[in-house]
This record gives sequence, structure tokens and C-alpha cells, in this order.
Amino acid sequence: MATLQGKVVAITGASRGIGAAAVRVFSEAGARVALLARSADEIEALAAEAGHGAFAIRCDVADWEGTRAAIDQVVSTAGRIDVLINNAGVIEPIARMADADPVAWASAIDINLKGVFHGMRAAVPHMRGTGGTIITVSSGAAQNALEGWSAYCSSKAGAAMLTRCAHLEEAVNRIRIMGLSPGTVATEMQDKIRESGVNPVSRLDPSAHIPADWPARALLWMCGPGADRWLGQEISLRDESIRRAVGLGA
Repeated sequence: MATLQGKVVAITGASRGIGAAAVRVFSEAGARVALLARSADEIEALAAEAGHGAFAIRCDVADWEGTRAAIDQVVSTAGRIDVLINNAGVIEPIARMADADPVAWASAIDINLKGVFHGMRAAVPHMRGTGGTIITVSSGAAQNALEGWSAYCSSKAGAAMLTRCAHLEEAVNRIRIMGLSPGTVATEMQDKIRESGVNPVSRLDPSAHIPADWPARALLWMCGPGADRWLGQEISLRDESIRRAVGLGA
């Protein structure tokens, strides 16, 4: 498992779910964590709990200027940025395309796709010359169409291509870029999916979902050399060999 003693890690969508679990895992590994999310009160409380110099910055990744300012603030506060975890994401709207609200559909693209670009665009200039790691939390929906999830599937597929493009452009600058497809995770997002009753994912038994600390621990592992063979690609946590490498249950 990677040790990040003295490293600075920025995590978007840090207030809950995988993001909050990653805050705890990275802090325990010695990193100084910058928590980025729209819910300032929640991330401030979590930063105080995490310790190790963790600090909170209110950030809406759908807003380019706000995201750039937040990443610049990470660097001005901590002196550097070594890792960016693009975790912020939404599942809504869950609706068939003929019924979907176009404004809500566009908002999902703004967060899930443009938000990933904004994070990369803001972080890469700070990492050139020193190197760094950028990991985007993806989904099996990036590869598989699902009824009612056109915004989510399309935005995650676009983010997966952004990962490939960014790796192609920035590997020469020693910036490690890849994605993590965690599978179904026991988070608030799964509650919304289950309540929708749309497509087979909503009917999965809760026991099928992995705990949020599993993808968080995988993200930490991906910051080390063991994940180098997947640069520019997406790692699937459904792969038992990956789970074993991370030290998770089969």
C-alpha cells in the first residue's frame, strides 16, 4: 500500500460516500488532505476529524473559475498538490430520455464530465515539473448502457475518454492519470438508485454493495507503483486480482 507521508491530496466530492472514506484513508496514510465539496459545514467537520493538517475548501466542480480557485488555494495553503481524486458525481436525473428534464440532464454533465475536466485542467499546471497522480472515480456505466441513466452513462463514458486523453498528453510530464471503476458501493447514491426502481441495479440486494472504504483503499493503492501498468486506463474493483493486490476481500 502506498505511503503518502508529506504528500498533499485534494479530493472532490469529499463530504460523503467514497470521498469521505478516501479522506480518512489518505489521512491515515500520512497525507495532508484538502477536502473539496459544495457542503462547507460537512467538509469542515470531516477535516477536523481527519487531522494531519486536513483543510476544507468549498468548491462546485461544475464551475471552472471556482474549481481553479480551489486548486490554487490548495497549493497556496499546502505548498503543492501531489494527488487529485476526481470523485464528485451525481446519479440524477434517473429518467428515460423522453421524460428527462433537460436542465437536470445538463447539470449531470456539468458535474460528472465537465467537473472532471475542470479538476484536471486546474491541477495539471501545478504538477508539471514535479509529477503527480490524478485519479477519476468512474463506473461500470461508462461501458454499459442502462435504462434511465443516459446522463450518468454518457458523462462517465466521457470522463473515461478524458482519462485516456490526459494520459496521452501528460505522461511525458510524469503525471500519472487513470480511473477507478469501483462497482456498486454502499453509499447514499445507492439509496437513490434503489428508490427509483429503474433498471436492474435498483433491484440489487444491499448485500451486493461493497463498503465505501474498499474503493478508498484502492485509490490509495493506485497512488503507488503497483498500479503503473494501468496508466491511462480504468481499473475495475470487480477484478479479484485487483482486490487481492489492494488487500481487500475476494
